[in-house]
Amino acid sequence: MEDTSPLSVVQRQLDAFNAKDVEELMCTYAPDADQFVLHGERLAKGHDELRPRYLARFEEADLFARLLSRMVIGNIVTDLELITRNFPEGLGTLEMLCIYEVADGRIQRA
Repeated sequence: MEDTSPLSVVQRQLDAFNAKDVEELMCTYAPDADQFVLHGERLAKGHDELRPRYLARFEEADLFARLLSRMVIGNIVTDLELITRNFPEGLGTLEMLCIYEVADGRIQRA
């Protein structure tokens, strides 16, 4: 039986991201999941909008998310990650705060 705890779901999401496995990644998100920037602007809603965003990122040869810290409170998981990316000006990193709301074994909001 698959572990559907918020911690396990978010770890599966991170593992799928680093493996560039869009199908496994989509399995961690609810079909109607919302993805936002920190201050509220919606980036994507549902798999039809999430998938192309991730596929575009997965084209980057050096894309990798390293978990720096994680906190779990109930169904909310907060990750601080160091993301390695291929920017137009070259290889670089950025810190990203990711907040996930998990319900029914899938990410509902991120």
